[in-house]
Amino acid sequence: MTKTLWDPIELGKLKLSHRFALSPMTRNRANPDGTPTSLMADYYAQRASLGLLITEGTQPSDDGQGYMNTPGIYTQDQIQAWQKVTSAVHQAGGHLFIQLMHAGRISHPANTLQHRTPAAPSAISANQRIYTPTGPQTTPEPRALTTEEVKATIQDFRIAAAAAIEAGADGVEIHGANGYLIHQFLAPNANQRTDEYGGSIENRARFALEVVKAVTQEIGPDRTGIRLSPGSSAGGLIEGPETGKMYRYLVQELAKTPLAYLNIYDFGDEDLLRDIRTLWHRSLLLVRNGRTMENLDTDVVSGIADMIPIGKAALANPDFVERYRTGSAMNTADPATFFGGGEKGYIDYPTLSSFGRN
Repeated sequence: MTKTLWDPIELGKLKLSHRFALSPMTRNRANPDGTPTSLMADYYAQRASLGLLITEGTQPSDDGQGYMNTPGIYTQDQIQAWQKVTSAVHQAGGHLFIQLMHAGRISHPANTLQHRTPAAPSAISANQRIYTPTGPQTTPEPRALTTEEVKATIQDFRIAAAAAIEAGADGVEIHGANGYLIHQFLAPNANQRTDEYGGSIENRARFALEVVKAVTQEIGPDRTGIRLSPGSSAGGLIEGPETGKMYRYLVQELAKTPLAYLNIYDFGDEDLLRDIRTLWHRSLLLVRNGRTMENLDTDVVSGIADMIPIGKAALANPDFVERYRTGSAMNTADPATFFGGGEKGYIDYPTLSSFGRN
């Protein structure tokens, strides 16, 4: 039977009334200590009608931070601050998954409270420009994690997942995409290790699979999703000719655990995407470049995807679902306010129902 964007769906423990979700988007509005702000509670609550809200990347440890003013979920203060966010979202009728993101080598000492050298699979610089308090700088050469530190980092993800549930989140999304730590382990130009986490496809995938195992053991697979971006060159990564083989193996192994969902950022390999769909029998969220309002439902109707995460359009339209349903005009996102700042370009986009007015 052909599905539509308006068909309900069960995703782990959640029962959702449509097939949209809020895509994770870094907004850099947390406090310097990683605690979420009241603005963040407003921002996510405004977008509760999207049903499943996947938060911005949230570091699971001090070493996991990459950018300025990103939230964490590993201290009691952060947990208590997140409770205000999750409570606001639930009161507005939405559900929240906190995305656990360790930035790895996409970081700079100036962006962290401890001013530590970034940690990564190998001591290979990403050679990327990154914003810091003193302006754009190049990412430095990271230090290579020891085998013991790799295993400790896996436990950081486990502890952060438990903290997310304590904070009232409905689940977590493990960020294995977009050039960050888990993705760095997958890519041979960033991972030149000689221990059990480097070399073969099976070894390079081991870190991702062990993070998933630790998180699901802690909070349950039905509260766990993962994001992957096969073929992405984000963060200077080059996955090379083994990309297809790597992701077919990784998804096959992931499919052995009944995760809530797989979130794929597609980079145009249609054969690989079809194979992932075949291997993955549960909910698949799909982000595609070039998608327009006119073809937004194509992948759900065809069966290649089960849900469609909305990014910039939801950033600028808190009531995106209502606007799309009614064919109403959409607000245009302001790129100057994407990263950092206050209310402007964050919680002040107008809605059809004049949200927030007395």
